[in-house]
Amino acid sequence: MNFVLDIFKGIALGAGCILPGISSGVLCVIFGIYEKLVDSILNIFKDFKNNFLFLFPIFIGICIGVLIFGNILKCLFSNYENTIKYVFAGLILGSLPSLFKEANIKDKFRLHYIFYTITTFLLALFLIYLENNIASFGASNISFLFLFFAGFLMSIGVVFPGVSSTIILMCLGVYGLYLEAVSSVNLILLVPMGLGLVIGSIVFLNIINFFMKNFSTQTMYSIIGFTIGSTFILLPNNFSITNILFLLLGLIVSLFFERFNLKDNRH
Repeated sequence: MNFVLDIFKGIALGAGCILPGISSGVLCVIFGIYEKLVDSILNIFKDFKNNFLFLFPIFIGICIGVLIFGNILKCLFSNYENTIKYVFAGLILGSLPSLFKEANIKDKFRLHYIFYTITTFLLALFLIYLENNIASFGASNISFLFLFFAGFLMSIGVVFPGVSSTIILMCLGVYGLYLEAVSSVNLILLVPMGLGLVIGSIVFLNIINFFMKNFSTQTMYSIIGFTIGSTFILLPNNFSITNILFLLLGLIVSLFFERFNLKDNRH
Protein backbone atom coordinates (compact mmCIF):
# COMPACT_ATOMS: atom_id res chain seq x y z
CA MET A 1 0.00 0.00 0.00
CA ASN A 2 2.80 2.42 0.91
CA PHE A 3 4.61 1.63 -2.35
CA VAL A 4 1.50 2.53 -4.36
CA LEU A 5 0.91 5.70 -2.32
CA ASP A 6 4.52 6.78 -2.88
CA ILE A 7 4.07 6.30 -6.65
CA PHE A 8 1.01 8.56 -6.58
CA LYS A 9 2.96 11.11 -4.56
CA GLY A 10 5.67 10.97 -7.23
CA ILE A 11 3.08 11.51 -9.97
CA ALA A 12 1.93 14.64 -8.15
CA LEU A 13 5.54 15.83 -7.88
CA GLY A 14 5.97 15.27 -11.61
CA ALA A 15 2.85 17.35 -12.22
CA GLY A 16 4.32 20.05 -9.99
CA CYS A 17 7.25 20.32 -12.39
CA ILE A 18 4.83 21.13 -15.23
CA LEU A 19 1.77 23.00 -14.01
CA PRO A 20 2.00 26.80 -13.60
CA GLY A 21 1.97 28.02 -10.03
CA ILE A 22 2.49 24.58 -8.47
CA SER A 23 5.59 24.03 -6.34
CA SER A 24 6.98 20.49 -6.12
CA GLY A 25 8.53 21.46 -2.79
CA VAL A 26 5.12 22.40 -1.40
CA LEU A 27 3.71 19.07 -2.59
CA CYS A 28 6.53 17.27 -0.76
CA VAL A 29 5.57 19.20 2.36
CA ILE A 30 1.87 18.38 1.86
CA PHE A 31 2.65 14.66 1.60
CA GLY A 32 4.90 14.78 4.66
CA ILE A 33 8.02 13.57 2.83
CA TYR A 34 10.02 16.78 2.38
CA GLU A 35 12.62 16.39 5.13
CA LYS A 36 12.95 12.63 4.60
CA LEU A 37 13.33 13.13 0.85
CA VAL A 38 16.14 15.66 1.32
CA ASP A 39 17.93 13.42 3.80
CA SER A 40 17.53 10.27 1.64
CA ILE A 41 18.93 11.94 -1.48
CA LEU A 42 21.92 13.54 0.25
CA ASN A 43 22.75 10.45 2.32
CA ILE A 44 21.71 7.73 -0.09
CA PHE A 45 24.95 5.74 0.30
CA LYS A 46 24.90 5.81 4.12
CA ASP A 47 21.87 3.54 4.22
CA PHE A 48 21.53 2.66 0.56
CA LYS A 49 18.91 -0.09 0.85
CA ASN A 50 16.35 1.87 2.89
CA ASN A 51 16.98 5.13 1.05
CA PHE A 52 16.66 3.39 -2.32
CA LEU A 53 13.43 1.64 -1.29
CA PHE A 54 12.01 5.02 -0.24
CA LEU A 55 13.14 6.94 -3.32
CA PHE A 56 12.46 4.31 -6.00
CA PRO A 57 8.62 4.46 -6.07
CA ILE A 58 8.69 8.25 -5.84
CA PHE A 59 11.11 8.40 -8.79
CA ILE A 60 8.85 6.06 -10.81
CA GLY A 61 5.88 8.30 -10.03
CA ILE A 62 7.76 11.44 -11.06
CA CYS A 63 8.64 9.87 -14.42
CA ILE A 64 5.00 8.87 -14.94
CA GLY A 65 3.76 12.32 -13.92
CA VAL A 66 6.14 14.16 -16.24
CA LEU A 67 6.28 11.89 -19.28
CA ILE A 68 2.81 10.34 -19.40
CA PHE A 69 0.29 12.24 -17.30
CA GLY A 70 1.86 15.64 -17.77
CA ASN A 71 -0.18 16.39 -20.90
CA ILE A 72 -3.35 15.01 -19.30
CA LEU A 73 -2.93 17.18 -16.22
CA LYS A 74 -2.08 20.18 -18.39
CA CYS A 75 -5.27 19.55 -20.38
CA LEU A 76 -7.32 19.29 -17.19
CA PHE A 77 -5.70 22.46 -15.92
CA SER A 78 -6.53 24.23 -19.17
CA ASN A 79 -10.17 23.12 -19.26
CA TYR A 80 -10.97 22.95 -15.53
CA GLU A 81 -8.49 25.50 -14.21
CA ASN A 82 -10.59 26.75 -11.29
CA THR A 83 -11.51 23.25 -10.15
CA ILE A 84 -7.91 22.02 -10.16
CA LYS A 85 -6.73 25.16 -8.37
CA TYR A 86 -9.26 24.70 -5.58
CA VAL A 87 -8.29 21.05 -5.14
CA PHE A 88 -4.62 21.99 -4.80
CA ALA A 89 -5.51 24.81 -2.40
CA GLY A 90 -7.36 22.29 -0.25
CA LEU A 91 -4.30 20.01 -0.29
CA ILE A 92 -2.11 22.87 0.89
CA LEU A 93 -4.47 24.04 3.65
CA GLY A 94 -4.85 20.47 4.90
CA SER A 95 -1.11 20.23 5.42
CA LEU A 96 -0.83 23.28 7.70
CA PRO A 97 -1.74 21.63 11.07
CA SER A 98 0.93 18.96 10.65
CA LEU A 99 3.45 21.60 9.53
CA PHE A 100 2.94 23.60 12.72
CA LYS A 101 3.29 20.41 14.79
CA GLU A 102 6.50 19.47 12.99
CA ALA A 103 7.88 22.99 13.37
CA ASN A 104 7.60 22.75 17.17
CA ILE A 105 9.02 19.24 17.59
CA LYS A 106 12.60 20.35 18.33
CA ASP A 107 11.83 23.67 20.00
CA LYS A 108 9.00 25.42 21.79
CA PHE A 109 7.05 28.07 19.94
CA ARG A 110 8.54 31.54 20.25
CA LEU A 111 6.74 34.64 19.10
CA HIS A 112 9.61 35.84 16.92
CA TYR A 113 9.34 32.69 14.78
CA ILE A 114 6.25 34.26 13.21
CA PHE A 115 8.64 36.80 11.67
CA TYR A 116 10.06 34.05 9.44
CA THR A 117 6.56 33.02 8.38
CA ILE A 118 5.52 36.58 7.56
CA THR A 119 8.74 37.27 5.65
CA THR A 120 8.47 34.20 3.41
CA PHE A 121 4.72 34.74 3.03
CA LEU A 122 5.39 38.23 1.64
CA LEU A 123 8.16 36.81 -0.57
CA ALA A 124 5.70 34.23 -1.95
CA LEU A 125 3.24 37.04 -2.77
CA PHE A 126 6.05 38.91 -4.53
CA LEU A 127 6.85 35.83 -6.64
CA ILE A 128 3.15 35.58 -7.52
CA TYR A 129 3.24 39.22 -8.59
CA LEU A 130 6.24 38.47 -10.81
CA GLU A 131 4.52 35.49 -12.41
CA ASN A 132 1.41 37.56 -13.14
CA ASN A 133 3.04 40.77 -14.32
CA ILE A 134 6.52 40.22 -15.73
CA ALA A 135 6.77 39.29 -19.37
CA SER A 136 9.13 36.49 -20.32
CA PHE A 137 12.59 37.43 -21.43
CA GLY A 138 13.09 36.17 -24.93
CA ALA A 139 15.71 33.49 -25.30
CA SER A 140 16.97 34.22 -28.78
CA ASN A 141 19.97 31.90 -28.61
CA ILE A 142 19.00 28.51 -27.22
CA SER A 143 22.29 26.75 -26.58
CA PHE A 144 23.30 23.71 -24.52
CA LEU A 145 24.81 26.01 -21.90
CA PHE A 146 21.68 28.19 -21.72
CA LEU A 147 19.41 25.15 -21.31
CA PHE A 148 21.74 23.77 -18.63
CA PHE A 149 21.54 27.12 -16.83
CA ALA A 150 17.73 27.10 -17.12
CA GLY A 151 17.58 23.62 -15.60
CA PHE A 152 19.97 24.68 -12.83
CA LEU A 153 17.75 27.63 -11.88
CA MET A 154 14.62 25.50 -12.28
CA SER A 155 15.92 23.28 -9.45
CA ILE A 156 15.31 26.17 -7.04
CA GLY A 157 11.59 25.78 -7.62
CA VAL A 158 11.83 22.01 -7.24
CA VAL A 159 13.78 22.13 -3.96
CA PHE A 160 12.40 25.16 -2.12
CA PRO A 161 8.72 24.87 -1.04
CA GLY A 162 6.49 27.65 -2.33
CA VAL A 163 8.78 28.64 -5.19
CA SER A 164 7.27 27.62 -8.53
CA SER A 165 9.81 26.39 -11.09
CA THR A 166 7.49 27.61 -13.85
CA ILE A 167 8.03 31.27 -12.93
CA ILE A 168 11.77 30.76 -13.39
CA LEU A 169 11.33 29.14 -16.80
CA MET A 170 8.80 31.81 -17.83
CA CYS A 171 11.21 34.61 -16.95
CA LEU A 172 13.92 32.87 -18.98
CA GLY A 173 11.50 32.50 -21.90
CA VAL A 174 11.81 28.72 -22.14
CA TYR A 175 8.62 27.47 -20.43
CA GLY A 176 6.84 26.81 -23.74
CA LEU A 177 9.97 25.12 -25.07
CA TYR A 178 10.12 22.99 -21.91
CA LEU A 179 6.50 21.85 -22.25
CA GLU A 180 7.04 20.98 -25.90
CA ALA A 181 10.19 19.04 -25.05
CA VAL A 182 8.42 17.07 -22.30
CA SER A 183 5.39 16.22 -24.45
CA SER A 184 7.53 15.05 -27.39
CA VAL A 185 10.38 13.60 -25.25
CA ASN A 186 12.88 15.78 -27.09
CA LEU A 187 16.18 14.59 -25.58
CA ILE A 188 18.17 17.31 -27.34
CA LEU A 189 16.41 19.84 -25.10
CA LEU A 190 15.72 17.65 -22.06
CA VAL A 191 19.27 16.33 -21.53
CA PRO A 192 20.98 19.70 -20.87
CA MET A 193 18.02 20.89 -18.77
CA GLY A 194 18.03 17.59 -16.89
CA LEU A 195 21.75 17.84 -16.16
CA GLY A 196 21.32 21.37 -14.86
CA LEU A 197 18.33 20.27 -12.78
CA VAL A 198 20.25 17.39 -11.16
CA ILE A 199 23.34 19.45 -10.34
CA GLY A 200 21.23 22.39 -9.14
CA SER A 201 19.13 20.10 -6.96
CA ILE A 202 22.26 18.71 -5.28
CA VAL A 203 23.57 22.22 -4.63
CA PHE A 204 20.30 23.60 -3.25
CA LEU A 205 19.45 20.41 -1.33
CA ASN A 206 22.73 20.80 0.55
CA ILE A 207 21.79 24.39 1.33
CA ILE A 208 18.30 23.49 2.61
CA ASN A 209 19.74 20.51 4.50
CA PHE A 210 22.18 22.82 6.30
CA PHE A 211 19.34 25.05 7.44
CA MET A 212 17.14 22.08 8.41
CA LYS A 213 19.92 20.69 10.63
CA ASN A 214 21.08 23.95 12.19
CA PHE A 215 17.94 26.11 12.12
CA SER A 216 15.19 23.50 11.94
CA THR A 217 12.38 25.45 13.62
CA GLN A 218 13.14 28.70 11.80
CA THR A 219 13.30 26.84 8.49
CA MET A 220 9.97 25.10 9.10
CA TYR A 221 8.25 28.40 9.95
CA SER A 222 9.75 29.88 6.76
CA ILE A 223 8.37 26.93 4.78
CA ILE A 224 4.95 27.52 6.37
CA GLY A 225 5.01 31.12 5.12
CA PHE A 226 5.83 29.99 1.58
CA THR A 227 3.13 27.32 1.80
CA ILE A 228 0.40 29.74 2.91
CA GLY A 229 1.47 32.27 0.30
CA SER A 230 1.31 29.70 -2.49
CA THR A 231 -2.45 29.27 -1.94
CA PHE A 232 -3.05 32.83 -3.16
CA ILE A 233 -1.96 31.97 -6.70
CA LEU A 234 -4.39 29.06 -6.70
CA LEU A 235 -7.59 30.71 -5.49
CA PRO A 236 -9.46 32.64 -8.22
CA ASN A 237 -11.96 35.34 -7.28
CA ASN A 238 -15.01 33.44 -8.54
CA PHE A 239 -16.10 31.59 -5.40
CA SER A 240 -18.93 29.10 -5.80
CA ILE A 241 -20.43 26.18 -3.91
CA THR A 242 -18.86 23.75 -6.39
CA ASN A 243 -15.40 25.26 -6.00
CA ILE A 244 -15.66 25.17 -2.22
CA LEU A 245 -16.63 21.49 -2.41
CA PHE A 246 -13.53 20.76 -4.47
CA LEU A 247 -11.45 22.69 -1.94
CA LEU A 248 -12.90 20.46 0.79
CA LEU A 249 -12.09 17.42 -1.37
CA GLY A 250 -8.45 18.50 -1.51
CA LEU A 251 -8.51 19.09 2.24
CA ILE A 252 -9.84 15.56 2.88
CA VAL A 253 -7.26 14.00 0.55
CA SER A 254 -4.48 15.90 2.33
CA LEU A 255 -5.66 14.67 5.73
CA PHE A 256 -5.93 11.14 4.27
CA PHE A 257 -2.27 11.19 3.25
CA GLU A 258 -1.34 12.64 6.64
CA ARG A 259 -3.06 9.68 8.32
CA PHE A 260 -0.85 7.23 6.46
CA ASN A 261 2.24 9.34 7.14
CA LEU A 262 1.48 9.17 10.86
CA LYS A 263 1.19 5.37 10.62
CA ASP A 264 4.54 5.17 8.84
CA ASN A 265 6.23 7.29 11.52
CA ARG A 266 5.01 4.96 14.26
CA HIS A 267 6.79 1.96 12.74
